Amino acid sequence: MDFRACVLHPAGGEPIEATVRGRLMGPRRSLGNALVVGDVAHYVEEGGQAVVTEVTPRRNTFSRRGAGERAAEQVVAANLDQVVVVASIVQPQFRAGLVDRMLCQAEHAGLPARVAINKCDLVPDDEAQALLDDYVRAGYPAHRLSARTGEGVEALRRACGGRRSLFAGHSGVGKSTLLSALAPGVELREGLVNPRTGKGRHTTSAAWLIAPEPDLELIDTPGVRAFGLWGIGPRDLDQAWPEFRRFLGKCRFADCRHESEPGCAIRAAAEAGEISARRWESFRKLRAELEQEGAPR
Repeated sequence: MDFRACVLHPAGGEPIEATVRGRLMGPRRSLGNALVVGDVAHYVEEGGQAVVTEVTPRRNTFSRRGAGERAAEQVVAANLDQVVVVASIVQPQFRAGLVDRMLCQAEHAGLPARVAINKCDLVPDDEAQALLDDYVRAGYPAHRLSARTGEGVEALRRACGGRRSLFAGHSGVGKSTLLSALAPGVELREGLVNPRTGKGRHTTSAAWLIAPEPDLELIDTPGVRAFGLWGIGPRDLDQAWPEFRRFLGKCRFADCRHESEPGCAIRAAAEAGEISARRWESFRKLRAELEQEGAPR
């Protein structure tokens, strides 16, 4: 993949294919962080080719840990107004860990987030509602959707109005199909599910900004099977769970891990149903992973 190639969207003009001046790429050129979808860039014409010469400072970014053994930031998109995490309950199966990682990263970046559960027509109503309720209780707007039948699509479109929204999710959850329903006339490749493994296949290979209306900006990102957190450690992970915040500082021990310690306010809230047991378990698993990643090798 040529990380120096990009597509620019001039205000009021047609998209332009461009390259990025080498000096902007810097030491992270292999991750493509110099210019990402959502950036505001300046360019010049050189020999009939548009060349990006400057990228203005970003007001925010949504990042993840880049692939590879060496820890490095991969900026997914910049200058966002919200993150929409798309999931499905079946085909493929719901993965709480992946959804919660993305929500956690959005919290860390200071970005509002919402959850969109697609393919709800394939499961019983009560099963879909129980999952939605967990996220509503956590403080996230949650959408019950079926891109196939059109259920919930208009409500989500209204929620994206006047905002630049990044759509992210597991491969095969129907994210591109959903975006096509939100932006009729814009063709996006639909993610498929492997019939043998039940896992999604990658179709989108790069992030794209779609602007079907003047007041509606949607960013489609490649479906993922894993999502590594960036800039978040085990000690500050509880700050990225919004439903935990009113209980933080109330544990008996200041260094409480919110596991089995006596006097843990978070565990007590989960046992009392004030915090979703599913979300608490997701937090515990993720914290254990982050602690393991930080262990000496």
